[in-house]
Order: sequence, then structure tokens, then C-alpha cells
Amino acid sequence: MLPGAGKRVAFYAPMKPPYHPVPSGDREISRNLMVLLESSGAEVQLASDLRVYDKHGDTSRQTALRAEADAEIRRLIEQMPEADLWVTYHNYYKAPDLIGPVVARARGVPYVQIESTRAQKRLTGPWSDFAEAAHTAADAANAIFYFTEQDRFALDRDRHGSQIITCLPPFLPREGLPVLSSLDGPILTAGMMRPGDKLASYSIIAETLAHLPGKWRLDIAGDGPARPEVEALMAPFADRVRFLGQLTRAELAAAYAKASLFLWPGVNEAFGMVYLEAQAHGLPVAAQDRPGVRDVLLSKPYPAPESGAQALASFTAQLLENSELRAETAKDARDYVSNKHLAPAAAQAFWGTVLPLKDPAA
Repeated sequence: MLPGAGKRVAFYAPMKPPYHPVPSGDREISRNLMVLLESSGAEVQLASDLRVYDKHGDTSRQTALRAEADAEIRRLIEQMPEADLWVTYHNYYKAPDLIGPVVARARGVPYVQIESTRAQKRLTGPWSDFAEAAHTAADAANAIFYFTEQDRFALDRDRHGSQIITCLPPFLPREGLPVLSSLDGPILTAGMMRPGDKLASYSIIAETLAHLPGKWRLDIAGDGPARPEVEALMAPFADRVRFLGQLTRAELAAAYAKASLFLWPGVNEAFGMVYLEAQAHGLPVAAQDRPGVRDVLLSKPYPAPESGAQALASFTAQLLENSELRAETAKDARDYVSNKHLAPAAAQAFWGTVLPLKDPAA
């Protein structure tokens, strides 16, 4: 029997609904979580698509969002179909769960969070009200799952009562591995093109390419508002860099399947689903040793960010120049993903924690 068979789950993602039109890692993870719950036997309903997100610390926006959340709470308490469990993905100071704790308590079902962040330094300043709400929501959770070790510290520090704090390893929503890459095509990069951390990673890639010897080629999958800046960064390399644009899932899988390795520095990535996708295809990864990123990478001595682009170029060149090393790394990477980061392992970790939870009203 499937571990979640017969369970009815109310799912909510306050930062970005799973069916939001703008692609992002956050949207991808929320979709993957719903697929995981459904594939493990549960009946999943999207409880609400209300986006409670304040990007800029606007107190008037926060007040308006609270009013919308209050209306949604009243609706759900009266009209939400029966549920056995409430699951909220990504509760933090810019996007607190204003709805789940109240509805779960009113309905008498356990309340669970996945990827919840406690930021005490935000309890003062323009997000103070929302930061307090995020802490209150975290306090209400029977269990909180974290994806990476960097999230665990604050959750353990501020653990409320007897709540469970445990790991849900980042996962791909599939039962088995995809086709093995040929490992003989161009380098592959995949990332949204937007200002901030993503553009910073692209800037490091450009610096890395400037130090990279040999007759390399690079394919870039992705698009976004910062594409002109990315194109300008890559202009010195002319036709050695090819822009693939925004790819469908099938098109991206085909790109993984013919690449030689995956290159992405990972500036301020929570962890990065692309690393798991690349390794599932057997691609060696050239990345920097960063918190979060290291939680989803095959264990290797990746170059430190402070070592700069030249160190990342040397690491990349070693993989490019040694086909035997790439083949050996491919096997290890696929074994690593298969054992720890596919749906069966994630389902076991989730339901093993959640099924023993008691009805809070009992």
C-alpha cells in the first residue's frame, strides 16, 4: 500500500501558488510537492491560491494582505472539503502563512510546514509584522521539514514545544532515473535570467569562461528580464556560446542528455533543483562550495567562492579534459540521486514523520 493512501491533504504555498504563470524554483518545488503527495496515495487539494507576498516591506500592503487572508480563512473554515492534514510550503518573513494555522486548528487537523524560515533580525524594521506572523505560524506547526542544513539551525534554536524538526531531502518528482547523458556535448548552464543572484552567477560564469582552456562550447537554457545583460557578458565568446531560450521540461531533458557537464556557480541558491536534474542524467557538476548547494551535490572538493572564477575554471577544465573522470563521476552522481533524492525516498521521509501526528483537537 502507498504510504499516503487515503489521506486528504490541504496544500498551500503563500509565496507563489503552484499554478502561477511566472516560472521559478519556488513554483517548481511547490508543484513537485503536490505531485509527491499524490503519487504516494494522498488526495491533494490546493486549499487557496491567495498570494501573501510583500517584496519591499510595504506596511500598507501587509495590512491589505491580512484583510484578504482573514476573508480566505472564513471561507475555508466554512467551505473547505474535509482534510486529514494541512501542508504549507515556504513560510517566511516576506510570505508568512496567515491562513493555515487558523484553518487547521478550526478543522482539527495537524498542521505541517515544509521549508519554513525563522529570521529574528526581521522582527524589527519594515517586515516586522510579517516576520512575527511567520514565527507565529512556525510555532503552530506540529512538524517542520527543512531541505538543507543551513535552515536547520534556526529551526532547532526556536523550536516550539515538542514540535518535530526533521529533514526532507530535496527531490525530483520521479520514481527512477532519466536517460544517461552521452557526456560528449557542450557544457550546459540552466538558470533564470533576472537581476540579483542569478545575474551574479552568470557573471561568474563569464569570468570562468575567460580562464577556461581548450575548444569548449556552452549552451545556456533560460530566459528573463536580464537576458540583455547576460548576452553582453557572453559577447566576448562569440559563437562558442549558444542561447537556447526558455525550454520545456522535455527540451531541457534533451539538453542534459547530450551535455558534457553542468556549470552553475550557485550564488545564494537555496539548493537548486537543476543540480539534481543534471546529476540524475549523470552530468558532472562544476559549482562553488556554497551553503545549500552542497546539500544536493555529490561529495567533492568543489572550489570555494573566495577562490574566484579561476579556481572554478580549473575545476571545470579537469572534468572537460578527462572523459574517464566524467564517466566515473556520472555513475556516482546517478547513484547519489537515486539513493537520496528521488520521490520514493522523499515520500518515506514525509509520511514516516506525518502519519504518527495526532489530531490537535483530540
